[in-house]
Amino acid sequence: MNDALQDFFHYLTVERGLSPNTIQSYSRDLTQYQTFLQKEIELTDWDSVSRTHIMKFMYSLNDKGRSTATIARLLSSVRLFHQFLIREKVTSQDPSLHIETPKKERKLPKVLSSEEVDKLLSISAKDPLTSRNKAMLEMLYATGLRVSELVSLKMGDLHLSMGFVRCLGKGSKERIIPLGDMAKEALQYYLDYGRSQLVKQKATDELFVNHHGNRLSRQGFWKILKAVARDVGISKELTPHTLRHSFATHLLENGADLRAVQEMLGHADISTTQIYTQVSKTRLKDVYRSFHPRA
Repeated sequence: MNDALQDFFHYLTVERGLSPNTIQSYSRDLTQYQTFLQKEIELTDWDSVSRTHIMKFMYSLNDKGRSTATIARLLSSVRLFHQFLIREKVTSQDPSLHIETPKKERKLPKVLSSEEVDKLLSISAKDPLTSRNKAMLEMLYATGLRVSELVSLKMGDLHLSMGFVRCLGKGSKERIIPLGDMAKEALQYYLDYGRSQLVKQKATDELFVNHHGNRLSRQGFWKILKAVARDVGISKELTPHTLRHSFATHLLENGADLRAVQEMLGHADISTTQIYTQVSKTRLKDVYRSFHPRA
């Protein structure tokens, strides 16, 4: 059994040209697999391995508390190895052929509570930079834009009088998203008193600019978000996507139509949007457990 493994690693190195780190990862996975077969099943050759043996190996991983992602990766290594054994005529059948890859758990996105959003958006617009920061945060929460979409906005994309913003999402797909009154107010103030001072004499069509009057970067926005969260006392770990997640979750919690939220987020598949319904259910359970006297 060892000889076949060594031949496989040689194949990955010479014919596939994989990196030493990748080969080391395969080595860890398959050594673990081989040890299980020899010790637990007492097999002495690869031709004796059956589908049942592989399933037992996967169950043993699950019993040890390995994550679904880890089990899926190990199964992938086992599959590639058995395909190699057939190609080299070491075995005559592939026992991994009809074993389904375990579905990875979808982690629920972290969201802010309504109170935390209010705290984050409570910053005052006292100068050009803070007026820009407030306008960006209000817009993100009002629209659910991705940060890359936010920093790519041009002046012509904003239609305050009609109350919407136009953006180009993934695959250059255009979507129109309505703006709430508070977002419109913050944006108008930024345009009237902030942007002109930041841009100065530069001829630029960028909506959100840095202190040099150039387009704001994603990294720049990340720093702004972390600084604002720290200043208002939010200890929860925030990412630029947190406001997008919060936007979708809060809409659904308040009865918004799933299809409408899908359209505003720019999701191609509604199953991607449905994850937010799970967040809403989880939050409802937490509220119930916290406040019901007999929970």
